[in-house]
Amino acid sequence: MSGTHGSVASPFRQPKAVFAVALACVVSFMGIGLVDPILPAISHELHASPSEVTLLFTSYLVVTAVAMLITNWVSSRLGAKKTLIAGLILIVVFSAAAGAAPSINAIIGFRAGWGVGNALFIATSLAVIVASASGGFAGAIVLYETALGVGIAIGPLLGGTLGEISWRGPFFGVSALMAIALIATIVLVEPTPKPAHKTSLSAPLRALRHRGLLTMSLTALCYNWGFFTVLGYAPFPMNLSPIKLGLVFTGWGTFVALFAVFGAPRLQAAFGIARTMYANLAAFAVVVLVIALWTTDRVVLIPAVIISGIFIGINNTVTTQAVMTVSPVEKPVASAAYSFVRFIGGGLAPYAAGRMVLAINIHFPFFIAAGALVLGIVVLSTAHKLLTDAERVQAEQVAATGSANAEPATSTAPAAALVSVEGNALPRDPGASVILAAIDDSPMAALVTGAAARLATDNGGVVHLVHTQEDVTAGDTGTEGEDLETARAVVRKHLDRLAAQHVPAEGQLLRHAPDHGTAGRMVAEYANTIGASTIVIGAPSHGGLPALMEGSASREIWRHTKSNVLVINPDAPGALGQTPVAELLRG
Repeated sequence: MSGTHGSVASPFRQPKAVFAVALACVVSFMGIGLVDPILPAISHELHASPSEVTLLFTSYLVVTAVAMLITNWVSSRLGAKKTLIAGLILIVVFSAAAGAAPSINAIIGFRAGWGVGNALFIATSLAVIVASASGGFAGAIVLYETALGVGIAIGPLLGGTLGEISWRGPFFGVSALMAIALIATIVLVEPTPKPAHKTSLSAPLRALRHRGLLTMSLTALCYNWGFFTVLGYAPFPMNLSPIKLGLVFTGWGTFVALFAVFGAPRLQAAFGIARTMYANLAAFAVVVLVIALWTTDRVVLIPAVIISGIFIGINNTVTTQAVMTVSPVEKPVASAAYSFVRFIGGGLAPYAAGRMVLAINIHFPFFIAAGALVLGIVVLSTAHKLLTDAERVQAEQVAATGSANAEPATSTAPAAALVSVEGNALPRDPGASVILAAIDDSPMAALVTGAAARLATDNGGVVHLVHTQEDVTAGDTGTEGEDLETARAVVRKHLDRLAAQHVPAEGQLLRHAPDHGTAGRMVAEYANTIGASTIVIGAPSHGGLPALMEGSASREIWRHTKSNVLVINPDAPGALGQTPVAELLRG
């Protein structure tokens, strides 16, 4: 099962192609905070009002939002690599043009073109990394999350450093770095096959007919209104130099990165998606309210902005997980639909803030932002049951002879499909004990299967091989995971192993797990359903973030199962084939 045991290979030992795309991801994520340190400088140098300068965010994000509607249409016809290259070319050209622009209106226009490139890049970068990575999805997600963290954290610092020289510096810096990533991508990334079917232009808008996806997207719109009001307008009342603004937003970005990658998964595992979202939105609203009350007091304003990164990081990750959990459509389509709605909020908020300041006062936009976050909680509450039902992931039986793409037709939440893979046809006792072996495509899976075989042989039992298909969700985007036939092949390989040892077995696929914790919970619930006496899983075999991710799956199994759990540790003394099963049990 993906997430309960890993490959012994490091997730950072990857083909050069993966690092080429990861570099582009770093630079792309830099763009979130890169321009913050230079907003006041652009306003001063080009004699533009703060309201006009905030249009740099508005043109970029609103165009990104609209362009997200066509990204799947483009990538399903060109393939992921060509779409990625097209996005990189647009970013290189328009970021350089923005740096050379003679007026604020020209920069606003070039940022719009940059937004089109950004949409194409966002839609395909994770898919290309997953397709090019070695060692499974865990390593790919680690690299993507690492790129996200590094980019968000150092983007404001780079913007502030180059901004000390000239406000044009950050734009030229992005163009140069993206040009390097573009060349590396062209040279190193292998051509990717086109999808089996072409996506229609209307697919993202039609996806928004689903109540759960629409509700999560509207919640994200409200959240992004608060997020980009802080990001887009808070630099002005700080009245700091570019380098000092860079340092402030580097602190902010560091919190965003750390809590997106490490904090959010732990909170989600402990409290669930819904409760984590309610608490986080409420806490973020309180922080924005503090900013609203003390907007002109830098002693309060600066720490509040930095601390807001905690709640922004958590929300970026958890909201995306919520979207992928409730969505009944393909993950790229769901991601495009969700991004379209949320980026609209992010794009309009900074400009609206500037207009509110002119019409009322500098505090008012932040009061509105806090209100938008409260509204987001209200919107979220209208789909509370839908979200909690989706989290339970009630499995539905799908016949092995059915369509490979069969999905539950009547549920209101995207229930996990339980797909049967043929057994090995060996004679079995109807009353035999059931041993569940959770497997993936790593070397560890052979050890798990071997231990399950010994348990079944010693106790006259039958083995149920279970492989969980995880959809790939990282940062604020998602893509399709392992295809169905590849997953079937993983199970069949281990069924053949058991047949060779004359151990009766059946194979099952659990589909559409949105994250590692849910994958573990699905295995536990399936074990409870079939009355498994023991679940055999592998121990995480590398440290760092992969072990944290895999550990979340193991933790959910232990929390939800009624079975005994046997953890296979490949580093334990003695060879598996020579060690009694009882000695492999770990407390």
